[in-house]
Amino acid sequence: MRTDASVSLSPGKRLLLLAALLVGLMGIFMTIGLNGNTAYILRHRGQILATMVLVGFASGISTLLFQTLTRNRILTPSVMGLESLFVLMQTLLIFALDVGGLSIFGSVGRFLAESALLVMFATLLYRWLLGGAGLDLHRVLLIGLVCGTLFRSISGLMQRLMEPGEFAVLQSRIFATFTRADADVLLISALVIMLVALVVWRLRHRLDVMALGPDRAIALGIHWQRHVTGLLLLISLLVAVSTALVGPMMFLGLLIVNLAYPLMGSWRHAHLLPGCVLIGIITLVGGQLILERLLDMAGTLSVVIEFSGGILFIYLLLRKGAK
Repeated sequence: MRTDASVSLSPGKRLLLLAALLVGLMGIFMTIGLNGNTAYILRHRGQILATMVLVGFASGISTLLFQTLTRNRILTPSVMGLESLFVLMQTLLIFALDVGGLSIFGSVGRFLAESALLVMFATLLYRWLLGGAGLDLHRVLLIGLVCGTLFRSISGLMQRLMEPGEFAVLQSRIFATFTRADADVLLISALVIMLVALVVWRLRHRLDVMALGPDRAIALGIHWQRHVTGLLLLISLLVAVSTALVGPMMFLGLLIVNLAYPLMGSWRHAHLLPGCVLIGIITLVGGQLILERLLDMAGTLSVVIEFSGGILFIYLLLRKGAK
């Protein structure tokens, strides 16, 4: 017999509760402790909040789509090597142009170049390396792991050859932070993510079928190869925008999606997609509020999320191995 009333809540009511919690957290984040130049503080907090909304959306949706395709709740798009490529690009940029040369691109130009290179890498991976033999997810994962290891090795070698000042600047650029993006970069990211969101929402019912696996999906009329290729490119676009916006965050998506499954109590993507978005933003805004107001900024949000996500990853790995 169920004694907890929340267990019987429908997914729609759970989404409404999450939305109400999110609105409350966002209101608190924007208004708490307003002292001094209010206009400046609100503008600064607004940019941080917008960054967290975009990153929460991109990380949650990209990981959910990836796990739907692979039918594995442990895997994340990070295994494709995109975040390692981001670190390599930052290392190459500073190594070739030194610290003073970074200003020639501007924030928008650098953001667009980084995003474009990351998406081009994914396109190269899917279209060129795998184009002749057909798309095999296991080969994608294996090549992604190999590429990630290669990129990290090259980055490590170049970092050892850098001057201490250049290395310090590099560390600040590859360390995830929510205060880096400016208004123009946020606007471009929002437009890209909105377009991706519209496409993904239109595919929500087909995603339910694809979650059953390729054999059943094909039998039910899904063009598997075409849909998988398109979804992998959408995932790459979301990961590229998120990574170029704040830096690498390997376990954020894993944390969001594995919270969304039990909290939504549904396997339908019509519920999981908005659930992941709400939980992702709540995780970031709530975590930032706790760090700022309760722990007096004793740590950084990205470190706490990576630590929590890493523990969850080990737990999921051990639980899967025990079965």
